[in-house]
Amino acid sequence: MKDDAFALVSERVVSGGRVAPATVIVRGEKIAEVRAGRAKVEGMGVVDVGDLVVMPGVVDVHVHVNEPGRTEWEGFRTAGRAAVAGGVTTIVVMPLNCSPVVTGVEALMGEARAAAGACACDFGFWGGVVPGNAGELRRLWEAGVLGFKCFTVHSGIDEFPNVTRRDLEEAMPIIASLGEGRGCLLAHAEDPGVIEAARAGSGLDREPRSYAAWLGSRPPESETRAVRMLAELCGGTGCRTHIVHVSVGESLAIIAEAKKRGERFSAETCPHYLSFAAEEIGDGATEFKCAPPIREKRHREALWRGLREGILDLVASDHSPAPPEIKGLKDGNFARAWGGIAGLQVQLPAVWAGASERGATLADVAGWMCEAPARLAGIEDRKGRIAAGMDADLVVFDAERRWTVRGGELHHRHKATPYDGREVRGAVCAAFLRGKKVFSVDGSGWAAGGIDAEASGRWVKRSLA
Repeated sequence: MKDDAFALVSERVVSGGRVAPATVIVRGEKIAEVRAGRAKVEGMGVVDVGDLVVMPGVVDVHVHVNEPGRTEWEGFRTAGRAAVAGGVTTIVVMPLNCSPVVTGVEALMGEARAAAGACACDFGFWGGVVPGNAGELRRLWEAGVLGFKCFTVHSGIDEFPNVTRRDLEEAMPIIASLGEGRGCLLAHAEDPGVIEAARAGSGLDREPRSYAAWLGSRPPESETRAVRMLAELCGGTGCRTHIVHVSVGESLAIIAEAKKRGERFSAETCPHYLSFAAEEIGDGATEFKCAPPIREKRHREALWRGLREGILDLVASDHSPAPPEIKGLKDGNFARAWGGIAGLQVQLPAVWAGASERGATLADVAGWMCEAPARLAGIEDRKGRIAAGMDADLVVFDAERRWTVRGGELHHRHKATPYDGREVRGAVCAAFLRGKKVFSVDGSGWAAGGIDAEASGRWVKRSLA
C-alpha cells in the first residue's frame, strides 16, 4: 500500500454524524473523497478492513507534557507514542508543566522546539493566563497558541499561580478581542476559599491515606462556585470560555443556563470521571488522585447525561503522569501525592466502554472526542472529521474487542494508571496521521506492527481564515 494514495474501505465509517459503509480515498496528506458504500477504486492500493470501524483520529485538547524542564515526568516522545497507539492523532498541550511555563513567547518557542521531531502525533499549544501577564496574551496569540488556560485555584506548580476575579476582568476582554472573537479562555474551575475551609474539616491531615478525606477536601461547592463566577464573567466580557474537567453533576445546570442565555460557554469532562466512582476507590490508591477528585456514582451518571444532552461539549484526557515517588505510590499519601491521571493511550476504549453501555453510538463518541475538540481549538478545518479536504487522520478501531489494560504495556513514561486491570471495549488496530500509517498492531493486516520509528507530528496552528 502506498502512503501517498490509497483507499480505506469499511462497513462502518464514522462520517457526517453517522456510521455507514463507505470508501475513504486518501491522496497525499488529505482525504480526497468519501464515497458511499464499497465504491470501485482504480489506480491505488485498496485496504478493506471489513466491519472494523474507520473513525477520525482523536483530538485531545487537554494533555500535560512536561518538556522542557520536567521531561522525567512526561516528554513529547513518550506522550506522542502513547497518543498514536491510542488513536490520538492531535494533542493540545497545557502551558504549566514545562519549565519555564508558557506565559510568554520565549517559553512557547522552547516547548515547540522540544516537540519538533520527537512527538509522533500532531501537536498544538495553549498559552497561560497568570496574574500580571495580560500584556503577553496578544503576543502569544500571534505566535500561534490556540487559546489560553488559567487556574482559579493553586495549580500545583508555583511558577503558574492562580488568577483572581480581578485578573480575569483584565485578561478576558483582551482574549475576547483576539482573532475576531476566536480567542478562548480555558479554566480550571475550583474556588480556593471553599477548599481552604473544607480541608480543615476533611480529616486529610490526620488521615492522609483516606480517599474519603481527599474527596471531602475538594467539595462540589468548590467547583460550582467557580463555574458560576466564570459564567458571569463570560457574559460580562463576551469572552469565549471553556470549563475543563467538569466533575460535579450540579455544575451542569450552571453551564446549561449560560448556554440558554446565549453565552459563548462550553465545558468538557474526562474519561476518568466517566469511568470510575469514589465508592470504588480504596485508601492509599493515589493513582486515582486528581483535582477535582473522582466523585461518587451519582456525579458520574450525571456527567454521562450531560454529554448525551449536549450540556457538556467534549471529552479530553487531562493526561498528567508523574514519577512513582511524586505520585506517592509507596505511602499512598493523598495529601502529598501529585494529582494527575495517566490515561492518554486508553481513553478511547475507556469512553467507548461506558458509552456503549449507556446506548451511545460511535458517532456520538467521535463527536465528543474528535469533532468538538477540534472546534474548541479552532482547527476544525483540518482535524476531527472524515470529509473531503480534511487531514487524513484516521483510526481503524475494533469496536467489539474487550481487553484488560496492563499499565506496564502502555507507552507513556510512567506506567501507574487507575485503568490498570480494568476491562475496556475497543482496540486501536491502526492509526494514520496525514495519510501516513504511524501505528498498527502486529497481525492486523499491515506489513509491520508497532509505532513507525519515523513518525513525527507537526505544530498545528489555528486557521487564518
